[in-house]
Amino acid sequence: MKILIVDDEAEIIAILKNYFESNGHIVISARTGREAIIRQQKEQPDVIILDVMLPDIDGTEVCRTIRSTSNVPILMLSAKGTDLDQILALGLGADEYATKPFSPSVILAKASALVRRCEGNAATLSKGSRYNCGSLFIDSDAHVVKVDNVIVNLAPKEFVLLLHLIRNRDRVFTKEELFDLIWGDEFGDISTVTVHIRKIREKIEINPPEPKFISTVWGVGYKFSGYEE
Repeated sequence: MKILIVDDEAEIIAILKNYFESNGHIVISARTGREAIIRQQKEQPDVIILDVMLPDIDGTEVCRTIRSTSNVPILMLSAKGTDLDQILALGLGADEYATKPFSPSVILAKASALVRRCEGNAATLSKGSRYNCGSLFIDSDAHVVKVDNVIVNLAPKEFVLLLHLIRNRDRVFTKEELFDLIWGDEFGDISTVTVHIRKIREKIEINPPEPKFISTVWGVGYKFSGYEE
C-alpha cells in the first residue's frame, strides 16, 4: 500500500512513516497543501492521511481539491475534535477522521480499512461520474465527451481541466490555481491555461466567443456555469 502523509510537523511524519514502513508499506510525504496536491497527482497513492492545519492551504481545502479529480481514500487528522470539524471534513469528501494524539497502529488500521472499502467498490460506477449539462455530456469513467450526442475528442489535459470545472460548477478558479492543479510542477506558465480553455471552448461551445459552459470572470479566472438537466 502506498500512503501519502500530509502534515507540517516533521515529527508526526517521522512517527507514522517509521511505523508504516516497518509494516511493509510505501510512504511518501508532503509538508504543505500545495505539495500534497502535486504529489497526489504524480504518485497516485492508495490512501492519503491529511492534516487539517497546514501552513499554506487549509487541509479541508486540499481535501476538496483532491476529491474533485480523484476518489482516493482520505483520512483527515486534526487536534480539533469538535463535531463541527468532523462534519466539515467529511462533507468535503474525507472518508475518515482521527484526532490527535493518536496511535500509529490505529491510523494504519483505519487507512487499510479505507483502501479495502475502495477496492471493494472499484467495479461500481462512482457517484458523479456522468454529467449532463444541456447539450454537453461527460463520462469521467469512460473518458467520453459528447456535444449533441456526438463524441468530441479532447486532449488529456483538456479533459481533466473540463472535468475539474464541471465538478466544481459555479466556483471561480484563478489561472494560477488551475495551472497548479492540472500541470503541477511541469514546465510552463499560466498562459497554458488560457490556451487550453480556448481549445475546449472551440470543441464544446456552439459559439466559442460567447461561451455557455465555461465563463470568464474578468480579472479573476474561469468557472463552469453550464446547467444540468
